[in-house]
Amino acid sequence: MARPTECVLLAAGEGKRMRPLTTNRPKVMIPLANRPMLEHLIIAARDAGIERFIIVVGYGEEVVREYFGDGSGLSVTIEYVVQRHQRGTADALAAAEGLVTGDFLLMNGDMILSHAEIGSFCEMEAPALAVAEVENPAGYGVVVLEGDRVAGLEEKSRAPKSRMINAGAYLFAPEIFDLIRRIGISGRGEYELTDALSGYIGEKRLGAMALASWRDVGYPWDILAANESLLSTTSGTREGTVEEGVVLKGPVTIGKGTVIRSGSYIEGPVIIGRDCIIGPGAYIRPGTAVGDRCHIGHAVELKNSVIFSGTKIPHFNYIGDSVIGSDCNFGAGTKIANLRHDHGNVAVGGADTGRKKFGAVIGDDVLFGINCSINTGSSIGSGTRVAPHSYVEGVYDDESVITR
Repeated sequence: MARPTECVLLAAGEGKRMRPLTTNRPKVMIPLANRPMLEHLIIAARDAGIERFIIVVGYGEEVVREYFGDGSGLSVTIEYVVQRHQRGTADALAAAEGLVTGDFLLMNGDMILSHAEIGSFCEMEAPALAVAEVENPAGYGVVVLEGDRVAGLEEKSRAPKSRMINAGAYLFAPEIFDLIRRIGISGRGEYELTDALSGYIGEKRLGAMALASWRDVGYPWDILAANESLLSTTSGTREGTVEEGVVLKGPVTIGKGTVIRSGSYIEGPVIIGRDCIIGPGAYIRPGTAVGDRCHIGHAVELKNSVIFSGTKIPHFNYIGDSVIGSDCNFGAGTKIANLRHDHGNVAVGGADTGRKKFGAVIGDDVLFGINCSINTGSSIGSGTRVAPHSYVEGVYDDESVITR
């Protein structure tokens, strides 16, 4: 049995649960450890032996096309097909039918997997489904197993029959397209790929493999855990300039053109992109990713946060356990709280993050005046303007004006 060398990647969705970070980019282009999450997946699949990728694009497709091009920068071949309307996973896969030539790997573009596990999965016989064990399976497609075969699939059950869930990776032969053409619209108003698998399940033909490296990135706070996981594998490279009086501990990656000014203290794992100015006297703590062209200035402390490109955090700021979009600017003295007084889990808009420490989700091009205070669990839409000395708490839409 020949291993598949083709992969279809589903990357057409907007990612509404990721708002406001998806205002200006599709979900799969959100950066983790300074690379779009889709790039991490392509690299892992490439290292597992995949040579040709078919990316199903839709929302924000130009961002994906411009970034990856024909794939030559990653030593792979990339082609694109478009899903114009978000009508479900089966509809997205159907768009790729004309480009698939044999058995193939199918993956959702919004997850993290190791190349070793992708390689092991590709050694299975099609059809096969990758599964993962989670503590709270209610928000996923739940899988019931009998040995190494799938005995049942149930979408987002309120009373899950197991803790094993559909991890969003499949091995298929081209016959899957015939099965897709036979299904109808589900109760959720979509063409569900899982509906096309019922025949395989009934015949006990759908194999299963449990994944240990799988990490879902479904909500903004999941970005922090995924970023930490990816940074933990880095060894640190230094292409920028490090002035005298800087302390670097552990794996710290510094991009080309970046200057780390005197008095700064950086504890890895940390990654800093290209053309940044860090310091003087900045403190960057483990788990932090700083994108390209950022300014992290004097007496600024960053801890376990993801900062997108072009953002300026220049004077006397604290950012902890937060995700900050691109091209934001923090006025002097503006700080984000990341711990409740009762040490309970932080919620964002009523959704439990499952984290004791979580600060804020901030979209792109948000401008803060001086001495603003942002409370735990805040979500601030892209393009928002915050007046000096404001207290910010709760969820704000894009283009808000906050003056309190």
